[in-house]
Amino acid sequence: MAKKTATGTRKAVAKKAAVKKQAGARKLGPKGMTFCTLAGRDGMTLGVRTDKGILDVAKAAALFRVKAPTTIHQVMEGADCAPLVKLVEKATSDARGKSVLLSEAKAKFGPAVPNPEKIICVGLNYRQHAAETGSAIPPVPLLFNKFNNALTGHRSTVKLPSKVDKQFDYEVELVIVIGKTARDVSEADALKYVFGYANGNDLSARGLQRATSQFMLGKIPDGFAPLGPWVVSADQIKDPNNLAIQTYVNGKVRQDLNTSDMIYDCRTIISYCSRHLTLKPGDIIYTGTPQGVILGYPKDKQKWLKAGDRVKTVVQHLGELEVTLA
Repeated sequence: MAKKTATGTRKAVAKKAAVKKQAGARKLGPKGMTFCTLAGRDGMTLGVRTDKGILDVAKAAALFRVKAPTTIHQVMEGADCAPLVKLVEKATSDARGKSVLLSEAKAKFGPAVPNPEKIICVGLNYRQHAAETGSAIPPVPLLFNKFNNALTGHRSTVKLPSKVDKQFDYEVELVIVIGKTARDVSEADALKYVFGYANGNDLSARGLQRATSQFMLGKIPDGFAPLGPWVVSADQIKDPNNLAIQTYVNGKVRQDLNTSDMIYDCRTIISYCSRHLTLKPGDIIYTGTPQGVILGYPKDKQKWLKAGDRVKTVVQHLGELEVTLA
């Protein structure tokens, strides 16, 4: 009996190792591509940025009779993406392609990743941000979460929950988009599991956030996780911890720093998260915000966000993300 148990244990360990190896070996999506999610009558569909506009993949696939993934989640989950390259080539070279190419100015964007299984956020992850709020450097990444109801897209309107709080704040953040199943990955290998990167805004209701020891309630109102407009494939971002990052409110700069000020860099965050739970394709991680938030101002200078404000976040190479508050 003991011999059979030992054999069974070895087989189980070998099977687990094989699954882990297979997950790590799966290739990520196509290189050199920038994706978005388009919001339309038919729901959320895949867009691909080209130098002639945004390719509406679903419409292009129907026009050119090419079977292709039509959501970003299908791309991240391993769909054959060769047809995407073919559709981009056809749409930008064929006269009929004009009907499936949208100008960025007229596109209606959904959240860049509309249906993640997990939205993980890292708090107090910039040295200067921790200092401005009078907080100690966290001994490990400080994690909290948002839910999918908080996701919204570029140029959307976010209704403030003014009945329960008045202290609304912005937080520009680099967002990691996971592209392969990751469990117990090393820091050295962590970036191999990244599909791409996006611009995010961790809008916050500070009164709710500080009402208890848990951040969550101040982070989960509807629309409090703007994301996009783009997901830029990881191969186009040489170093995620060397990107300029800014916030503008009504055209005036409020935050202006670099992701190099992170306490825990992207490799460390991914590795740390994967030691505690399984990261899956499409999971997103908001990696923290730099100094300049309203919470960090002296109390007599804290002018909280209000209805009518336009908040724009910018992350180098990832584009501009703007929402209007109501």
